[in-house]
Amino acid sequence: MSPIAKAKVLLEALPYLQRFRGSVFVVKYGGSFMDDPDPEVRGRVAKDISLLAAVGILPVVVHGGGKAITSALAKAGIESVFNRGLRVTDAASMKIVEKTLSEEINSEICSYIRKHHGSPQGMSGRTLFVCEKQTRDDQGQEVDLGFVGKVNAVKTKLIKKSLKEGYIPVISPIGSDENGQSYNINADVAAAHVAAALRARRLVYLSDVPGLLRDFEDPNSLISTLKASEMDELIQQGVIAKGMLPKVRSGVEALKAGVHRVHFIDGRMPHSVLLEIFTDEGVGTEIVNA
Repeated sequence: MSPIAKAKVLLEALPYLQRFRGSVFVVKYGGSFMDDPDPEVRGRVAKDISLLAAVGILPVVVHGGGKAITSALAKAGIESVFNRGLRVTDAASMKIVEKTLSEEINSEICSYIRKHHGSPQGMSGRTLFVCEKQTRDDQGQEVDLGFVGKVNAVKTKLIKKSLKEGYIPVISPIGSDENGQSYNINADVAAAHVAAALRARRLVYLSDVPGLLRDFEDPNSLISTLKASEMDELIQQGVIAKGMLPKVRSGVEALKAGVHRVHFIDGRMPHSVLLEIFTDEGVGTEIVNA
């Protein structure tokens, strides 16, 4: 890229940098790129997150780790069990889930951010998410998933303290109830609750698809902008289904709670976070509260 082209990119980003300075951005760090054998791919998003912090934005990371959990359970000789597409977490699994998420994956993401000159602060969601046992699935049907939690509240004091001290909070999707029992939480839902509790300016979901597609088989059918009021119809049409359902539903709830915008972007694309936030066209799907 020529110096003039670089200058044009910076000039296009300038109004966004000025507008978003001091704003909270919650980034849900997940998707198949987290499982890529190439460390450069796994850590690529960390560079964007570090840059957000460097220009005065306040990023908060909530991460998942489904495939890493499946691998860790297999190594321990525990079969992964799913009920209606949702992971069942028994007592033995819960110990491995918590260790994998709050120690291994959390530490890895922090190390990538640190590598790109950011200042991460790893946080177990156990100290932040107040939970109870989840008893219903995405369709409202009764289901027993073991130690899978429904988030009732987010303790934001520690997150706000971390941001005030100049850190990038990196949060695992683990919660606990009033008796201290740990629960596994859907990371998409956890991110939405954090964004809502902090009244975030942006909630960004990173996954392994370009965004919301009208035709899942056609990457050119990307929906650039959607109104929250259009979601139910797209769900009925089957456009939004399977793994996108909890993302979309939790994102819409976050909008209702005061989050300004929700974005769905492909974490495999280099600098997708920056391209979505700091350019006029964006690269994924933006949902607005209308």
